[in-house]
Amino acid sequence: MRLQLTPELQKFREEMRAFFTTQVPQEIRDTVAAGRDLTREQHIESQRILNTAGLAVPHWPVEWGGRAWTPLHEHIWHEEMELACVPSPLPFNVYMIGPVLAEFGSREHKERFLAPTANLDMWWCQGFSEPDAGSDLAALRTTAVREGGHYIVNGQKTWTTLGQHADWIFCLVRTDPTAEKKQRGISMLVFPMDSPGVTLRPIELIDGGCEVNEIFFEDVRVPVENLVGEENRGWTYAKFLLGNERSGVARIGLIKRMIAEAKDHTWEITFDGRPLAEDPYMTARIAELENELLALELTALRVVAHSADGKPHPASSVLKLRGTELQQAATMLLVDIAGPLSLASFADGGSDVPEWARVATPTYLNFRKASIYGGSNEVQRTIIAGTILGL
Repeated sequence: MRLQLTPELQKFREEMRAFFTTQVPQEIRDTVAAGRDLTREQHIESQRILNTAGLAVPHWPVEWGGRAWTPLHEHIWHEEMELACVPSPLPFNVYMIGPVLAEFGSREHKERFLAPTANLDMWWCQGFSEPDAGSDLAALRTTAVREGGHYIVNGQKTWTTLGQHADWIFCLVRTDPTAEKKQRGISMLVFPMDSPGVTLRPIELIDGGCEVNEIFFEDVRVPVENLVGEENRGWTYAKFLLGNERSGVARIGLIKRMIAEAKDHTWEITFDGRPLAEDPYMTARIAELENELLALELTALRVVAHSADGKPHPASSVLKLRGTELQQAATMLLVDIAGPLSLASFADGGSDVPEWARVATPTYLNFRKASIYGGSNEVQRTIIAGTILGL
């Protein structure tokens, strides 16, 4: 089965491809293609190039930088960006807090935050998960007590991705510990990461990187005007935010790129004197993964086509679940193709092992997190059972 675009959409795809492959610096794209970590400056440079061209937040309201595209235009935009190895706009800004502020924020919040959020003049991080409240996010215990014109915040967050680069945090806090349902006593606050009482500590991951952190709050004073929306309605905003996050984590373009790279590498690696590309088991495995990816892409198109008024479709949980499973399958495929070469994970640039094989295992290990963040895949199965299957 093949997806066929109208002439107008095919022209749009070509325009996106031309922009991404000519306007974003090759050094940045090469860094992404090689699986190396981008610097903070590279993230900012790339997003500002996109934002100047009106391509950073096309899904936002037009008043705040959106393009009023159809869902299919947005799908093509994101896919071509990933295929070109262009860094996606920072998700904490463009898929998480940005849409929440555009939907629920006050006029003052929109005017204050949305433009710098789109341009990455303001780098956001997410304060949701806690040591004892990850998949069961409603069990969070970080408190915010109202004292005059401020909330006093105490508690801890963990797994805060790229928090070391962040200027501001959007944070779920408990403002009513007596609420009958724990979801009803939660609010969302935003405040600077350099506020007195905020301490950040990096967490080293199994792949050797430190992209996540734990954050401690000790009597942090947050002005009342930094409350997003209404007090004790943070759970509503969190569900909206997570729906947007799950819709964007399928990363179809990335999986396509990884499969294409895997095919190329099967011609480089030999087994019993023959390239892996001629091994029936390997070709069948790649074909199966491609078929699964096509099914995911069709599901993604169905989800975006039925997302109304900026509200994610319940099937975004299917995208999150299956998309992260296929990302993990693709990274495992690359490790298996590399074989013993994948053991040279931390060899330096002087190694005879090709770079793609050296990063195969760290990338595989890093993607183990994909089935956990944005709501674990076990939680997604529960959501699918209740909201889609009616079980």
